Amino acid sequence: MKIKFDAKLPHQQKAIESSVSVFNGQEKCESNFTVYRPDANQQANLEINDLGYSNKLNITDSRLVNNIQKIQLSNGLKITDSSKINRSNLDFTINMETGTGKTYVYLRTILELYQNYGLSKHIVVVPSIAIKEGTEKSLRITEAHFKDIYDNIDYDYFVYNSKDMSNIRDFAIND
Repeated sequence: MKIKFDAKLPHQQKAIESSVSVFNGQEKCESNFTVYRPDANQQANLEINDLGYSNKLNITDSRLVNNIQKIQLSNGLKITDSSKINRSNLDFTINMETGTGKTYVYLRTILELYQNYGLSKHIVVVPSIAIKEGTEKSLRITEAHFKDIYDNIDYDYFVYNSKDMSNIRDFAIND
């Protein structure tokens, strides 16, 4: 049995568009940083550098505030005081009823953020093991669907495991 997904449900589209619109005006760009690692073949105090890749947010603060307030207005939400919106406090939530496709929406939002702004690194934090397992299954079963929608987009993910830190390093250094 294969689940068929509808990519055009209006309530999901509205949530995705609202989330992605927060960053209207953001240019596609990348930011690099240096990742140090001890080289096992050399002395322990010598290090080798790797280049890491991160999302780079270069949208102006005023544009960000304007985008957020416009989205709030269009969704009938209370407008946040512009003095309370700043780069150190960019915490957005997609609120949807249970069973309306919230996992699908945030996964698709991630892909839209990549397609529109080049934002390629995302971390999904969940509150329980059951939700973690459900999210992992959603990642697996939506892969072909999303590759169809987004022209065979790279679709790489992993579930954090504190016993295998190599995934974290790969996450940091891969674009």
